[in-house]
Amino acid sequence: MVFLLLFLAVSTDYSLDYKILREQMVYEQIIARGVTDSSVIQAMLNVKRHLFVPKKYQPFAYDDTPLPIPCNQTISQPYIVALMTELLEVEKTHRVLEIGTGSGYQAAILSLLADSVFTIEIVCELATSAEKKLNSLGYDNLVVKCGDGFIGWEEYAPFDGIIVTCAPEEIPPPLIEQLAIGGRLVIPVGEYYQNLMFVTKDSTGITKRNIIPVRFVPMTGEH
Repeated sequence: MVFLLLFLAVSTDYSLDYKILREQMVYEQIIARGVTDSSVIQAMLNVKRHLFVPKKYQPFAYDDTPLPIPCNQTISQPYIVALMTELLEVEKTHRVLEIGTGSGYQAAILSLLADSVFTIEIVCELATSAEKKLNSLGYDNLVVKCGDGFIGWEEYAPFDGIIVTCAPEEIPPPLIEQLAIGGRLVIPVGEYYQNLMFVTKDSTGITKRNIIPVRFVPMTGEH
């Protein structure tokens, strides 16, 4: 598989090669594992993941694995991105908050599904580079901020969906407060052993459900 990727990477038609690899990623890693939401599948087909990783990792951008990005952070495994996005059930009228912008890849996926996306990154270098990348690629319905995701973004709350791509030890209370009634929160929780948690909110409170074990970088900031 590595040999095949390296061969494709040096081909003269980069866009065709990456398109084929992206399609293989979606059908073999995402659909095959049970993701069925057609809008999520289409977004994963449309967003060019190789543009969100450092150049030396681009030949591996569609592999079934997380990859390093600057500042000792990672871009999540494609299946995890698809799974978390599907759990959020984003609609075209929704306002979505993302905690942990990273490379901007998850924000790009969300921008194709939601009315507006607000994304927070605590590492200002990453926030700046992600904003430039997203703007250059034409994702114009999102706002990037350098800040502490633990406290959310009260100015634009409530949110129909909140997705967190770094792991706190417990769910941050401000995120629950900023979640709209009927809203959904998808978040990895835990220190060394982490679980992906799915949280819904109604007028009586919240309901939590563990989805799968995961491994994310820890949340830093106020917590």
